[in-house]
Amino acid sequence: MRGSSEHSLKEALEQLVKTYKIEGKLNEVKLIQSWARLMGPMIAHRTESVSIRDKKLYVKLSSAPLREELSNARSKIISLLNAEAGAVVIEEIIFQ
Repeated sequence: MRGSSEHSLKEALEQLVKTYKIEGKLNEVKLIQSWARLMGPMIAHRTESVSIRDKKLYVKLSSAPLREELSNARSKIISLLNAEAGAVVIEEIIFQ
């Protein structure tokens, strides 16, 4: 049996993340890695780069028509990404 001072590895890692205040950065990395899966292969194939700075998601696309289509669905994409992260990580999307 575990004593009162022993913690599971999960608890220890969660405490480490809170202590160093890196939860937001971990959520950003998680979203960038999830972009292709969440958006699908057609969009992923035309995505050149994805980055996050100051709660803004920057997406560089190789297709102008796709850029326009995604711009029209901006709020839906923000909701999808924030739901995936379980927190408000993205407030704005900039398609380039």
